[in-house]
Amino acid sequence: MRAVLNDLRIAWAALRMLIAFTAVLGLAYPLLITGIAQLPGLRESADGSLVTHDGAVVGSALIGQNFTDPNGMPLPQYFQPRPSVGGYDPTASGASNLGPESIVDTLPNPADNADTGTQSLLTQVCTRSLDIGRFDGVDGSRPYCTDTGVGAVLAVFWTGPGYHGRVTRVVSVNQACPATPFLPAYHGVPVRCAEYGQDYAAGQIVSIRGNAPTQPAVPPDAVTASGSGLDPDISPAYAAIQEARVARARDIGVAQVAALVALHQRGRDLGFLGESRVNVLQLNLALDRLYPYRP
Repeated sequence: MRAVLNDLRIAWAALRMLIAFTAVLGLAYPLLITGIAQLPGLRESADGSLVTHDGAVVGSALIGQNFTDPNGMPLPQYFQPRPSVGGYDPTASGASNLGPESIVDTLPNPADNADTGTQSLLTQVCTRSLDIGRFDGVDGSRPYCTDTGVGAVLAVFWTGPGYHGRVTRVVSVNQACPATPFLPAYHGVPVRCAEYGQDYAAGQIVSIRGNAPTQPAVPPDAVTASGSGLDPDISPAYAAIQEARVARARDIGVAQVAALVALHQRGRDLGFLGESRVNVLQLNLALDRLYPYRP
């Protein structure tokens, strides 16, 4: 009997603790924080930094979005954001998890039209840079990229172990046959295109720099996605290469667009954190307000 009463006392004490912590941490604390978040100066951020246009919410200053037509093509009258792995879907936030060593593609199966293969990070960067260069009228070439927008990577096979001796075979691993290899020969050996299903892992993987400028015209943030895939900002350098294209589309002067970009440029937080940046949504809304697009 005594043991039962002792157990009941322990259970009652535990129940009282549960009720107390539920009241304090589950009700009082959240209500207190919510109330503090609604104070002037904090309310906008707490509510999601929503951006309105003509009285309607059009997005958030903290989450990027695409500016494309119904077919997914970028609209020339708008500044474009950086790439997004999740397509700027907040429910699909995340990164590709590909790193600097991702330079060899998985080739598509030519017998399966639905198989598109898997691009390495290098080829993704090369393709994006070439596309942006054409879209914005700048040089889209980059080191270690071919003129067709894939990674300039070779698999080099040697006679001796440890990649010594004489070169016997060279394959451009990211250029599926019947593509013409970006390099005619390597160490005097003709370069071949890559064949689907062949294993080139035994070869020495060599990336070829090419003759692209050391500082490409297309900046890094234009060809790489952020860790969240939802970055609302772009660098001033990426904004700068888009100014001429936006000005042409809206039939205004480049100086007018550049002045608006400068107005929306924010410096480093606290003067030393992060980098200077331009919010794409806010900039595009300012363009629509001051210089409406007329097709």
